[in-house]
Amino acid sequence: MNDKGTTHFGYEQVETGEKAKRVREVFDSVATKYDLMNDLMSLGIHRLWKRYAVELAGLRPGHKVLDLASGTGDLAARYSGLVGPEGLVTMTDINAAMLDQGRARMADRGLIGNVEYVQVNAEAIPFEDGRFDCVTIGFGLRNVTDKQKALDEMFRVLRPGGRALILEFSHPRSAPLKWAYDTYSFNLLPLIGKLVTKDEDSYRYLAESIRMHPDQETLRGMMEQSGFERCDYHNLTGGVVAVHRGYKL
Repeated sequence: MNDKGTTHFGYEQVETGEKAKRVREVFDSVATKYDLMNDLMSLGIHRLWKRYAVELAGLRPGHKVLDLASGTGDLAARYSGLVGPEGLVTMTDINAAMLDQGRARMADRGLIGNVEYVQVNAEAIPFEDGRFDCVTIGFGLRNVTDKQKALDEMFRVLRPGGRALILEFSHPRSAPLKWAYDTYSFNLLPLIGKLVTKDEDSYRYLAESIRMHPDQETLRGMMEQSGFERCDYHNLTGGVVAVHRGYKL
């Protein structure tokens, strides 16, 4: 992939260099209603998905965690309590509006002592090799233009023995669930977006971006290509969401 080629933005083909800009515009539009929409779209189930991912992270006091595409900080807030005052959570997002929302939410929660905020493109992580005990990305990898490059970067900044977690929408495992999920995604989801955020197009993009994201086995293979070992994944809600995990040994 290069800047002169094309890539997908949902079902639309765009110039490779344009996708990040288009993704930023989506999240600029929805940032202030992001948490409300997450609760409405998933009926609150996203909280259970995130809790499960945090359990798989295996964090301990003193760990350094890099959370990519942090959004408003649901995962980072949980990490902050687990790593304690001697640990550090680096909360990042490529989108300044989302990072501002996340910083405000963390301050409201009183989580200011062991959290830092950095605007980061997951394809070019601005930290040295082997800095972190754990690297995570929750519902953000599908928006990355070059996913393989992002996985390479996640592997690079992990210390030996560290682990990476990817929490992302995935591909339902049964035909009836897939039909129901498609019906909801392409009909009700844009309508909810229109009513709540006045932005139907951003939530249509969300539905399309999920369908364009690699399936469970493909993503595991991509992690292995980046160097991760002992890679596995855990399907949640019938594969609507999956948590992928890999280690740098």
